[in-house]
Amino acid sequence: MSQAKNAIVTGSTSGIGLGIAEAFAGAGMNVVLNGFGDQAEIEQTRVRLEETHGVKVLYSAADMSKPGDIAEMVGNAKAALGRIDVLVNNAGIQHVAPIDEFPDEKWDAIIAINLSSAFHTTKAVLPDMKSQGWGRIINLASAHGLVASPFKSAYVAAKHGMLGMTKTVALEVAEQNITVNAICPGYVLTPLVEKQIPDTAKARGISEEEVIKTVMLGGQPTKKFVQTDELGALALFLCSDAAASITGTALPVDGGWTAQ
Repeated sequence: MSQAKNAIVTGSTSGIGLGIAEAFAGAGMNVVLNGFGDQAEIEQTRVRLEETHGVKVLYSAADMSKPGDIAEMVGNAKAALGRIDVLVNNAGIQHVAPIDEFPDEKWDAIIAINLSSAFHTTKAVLPDMKSQGWGRIINLASAHGLVASPFKSAYVAAKHGMLGMTKTVALEVAEQNITVNAICPGYVLTPLVEKQIPDTAKARGISEEEVIKTVMLGGQPTKKFVQTDELGALALFLCSDAAASITGTALPVDGGWTAQ
């Protein structure tokens, strides 16, 4: 990348999103962080990234379930940075339960944050990417965008939908030097994953240790959690000129899970 790029990474105050933001800042990109959490900790992270890497790091508390918040976040980012070159749709929540016990409000929230938010962010950034003749959109779709697991109907539906949108938008902008791809991680030991361990244990009637060993890592032939820096490195590569012909793809980073 010949000049500093500007990126928005949703859901980036922890976990995968933060790993990607770290990789971007380390490569000299200006980054807009987004997500919930302790405000003092978020500010420490923002300042650390900015001072360590000599880039601009902004923070937006936009609620990804609210289109108005999303529009405001993108508008503020453009005003502060001048343009948006890279969008990473990573924000996500989870709930684990059999479908006949799945709360309606949880379904609505997961679809809104895990899928609809990516529609709204993409719609907001694409006009500028088209006008400048360059852009990268990266959607975090999960291995659950490719295969299913029990008790995660909303999450699996949202991630499958994310792959469909990835392919569609990639085709729409294929001639405009804009690529759209999905990264499909296996299990990463993020706060989101840690929180679902007790619910999964309850739903399956097994211990939390068994959830980690048999449900999570049991399906990953490497028997290891995927690391956030691995995902950051892949996201950074997708932003490079070397990845200009990679578009409309779903790239598994899952320890071999979906090869089975």
